[in-house]
Amino acid sequence: MSIQEVIEEKLNNEFQPVYLVVENESHMHGGPATESHFKLTVVSEIFNGMMLIKRHREIYRVLAEELSGDVHALALHTYTPAQWQEREEDVPESPNCRGGSKPG
Repeated sequence: MSIQEVIEEKLNNEFQPVYLVVENESHMHGGPATESHFKLTVVSEIFNGMMLIKRHREIYRVLAEELSGDVHALALHTYTPAQWQEREEDVPESPNCRGGSKPG
């Protein structure tokens, strides 16, 4: 199973999201790892009443094993279903890589 699939499975099991997208953005960054940078969009009822920092801490907790290995970075976009509707289901674009060995 790929790291992306493991991340998807863990997030589905833990947060029962109404919407989940795990995007592998490793190609946008330097280095040899092919599964090192991910953009996560997680929409879950579990986030109701939870501050943004707590949502992120919960995701880091669930993905601790992956973060201690090859996963170098996560771009986290976490929403309640109401917030997701307010955003009109729009996810911010990721910025270009600004460091590492990525040719610029």
